[in-house]
Amino acid sequence: MNLKRMFTITKKEFIHIKRDKASLAIAIMMPIMMLILFGYAVTSDVKNVKLVVYDEDRTVESRNLIEKYANSNYFKLYNIVDSYDEIEKAIGADEAKVGLIIPYDFAKSIRRGETSQIQILVDGSDPGIARTAAAYSVMIANNYSLKVKEVVLNKMGQKLGTTAIEARTLVLYNPMLKSALFNVPGIIGLILQNITVILTAFAMVRERERGTIEQLIMTPVTSLELIIGKLIPYVIIGFMDFMLVLILGYLIFDVAVKGSLLLLILFGTIFLISALAMGMLVSTIAKTQLQAMQAAFALLLPSILLSGFIFPRESMPMIIYYIGNIFPITYFLEILRGIILKGIGIDLLYKNMLYLLVLTGIIVYITMHKFKKTLD
Repeated sequence: MNLKRMFTITKKEFIHIKRDKASLAIAIMMPIMMLILFGYAVTSDVKNVKLVVYDEDRTVESRNLIEKYANSNYFKLYNIVDSYDEIEKAIGADEAKVGLIIPYDFAKSIRRGETSQIQILVDGSDPGIARTAAAYSVMIANNYSLKVKEVVLNKMGQKLGTTAIEARTLVLYNPMLKSALFNVPGIIGLILQNITVILTAFAMVRERERGTIEQLIMTPVTSLELIIGKLIPYVIIGFMDFMLVLILGYLIFDVAVKGSLLLLILFGTIFLISALAMGMLVSTIAKTQLQAMQAAFALLLPSILLSGFIFPRESMPMIIYYIGNIFPITYFLEILRGIILKGIGIDLLYKNMLYLLVLTGIIVYITMHKFKKTLD
């Protein structure tokens, strides 16, 4: 082996890497980004689960119980409502994951030395959070029960016997806590996003690498016609993929759409437009297919980690949580799980729809502006 020739090749490669500033920036920034994202976002801890309470009793004892839940690291008090229906509505709209219902005779039962039953509703659309949240709920109720019972019986001069509070849990939407019911809707969203972004980004960059984009620009075709014409095939492919995974999810994993299929297709189309726009945005930044792949990876990785597809967003630091809000898939996943698993409609999904529409509009505007500038 001739070391001199080998080092010459090495020097040449370093020069090539130095000239390819986009790849060099991705190579340096990617480890930093991955370290931060994996360090903060990848956690199986369940904490700050949003709790909604319906307190029929409104006594010192019931307020003390609510405080026990709110002061724990596991739950974060989202709202106190006035009816059972409002609890179901909050959980259906994904505004809360757990509902606590305290009966009207809660304090009286305790004072009489009887067992008082509280009801805990758990959103079963995410089995991981549901199992842990149900266990935490029962644990907090039991701990509070022991303290209350001890105080009451001490006053009566008796020893600790029966339980003062019995927590009964009811899992909504996914009573058997099947993981497939949670994962399959999320995978549908990821497939739609990842395939569309990568295909679109590569198609545009490939045209530029081959020099055919300049030939198209020289024709009477306008920029808008060129953009739309290039995107139509990928809209059709993305839509076919969307329908295909929906059908396979039903046939293989028995995940049926409980809500409106038309509404699901409408939201899927909006999300598809945002994914296509992101792919085009990547193509305006990248000069080669390698750069397009690196840029797409840099975009898709955080969207997967921070969207709530795998890890509970409630457990993430606030800044990481808010970064997750800038990805359209964060809202689309909630829409998918809401329609497919919960069977809810637009009356509970309108907030996610608005966020998705606004983000799609912003991404499309930036992409069109950037792409037209690139063509000019």
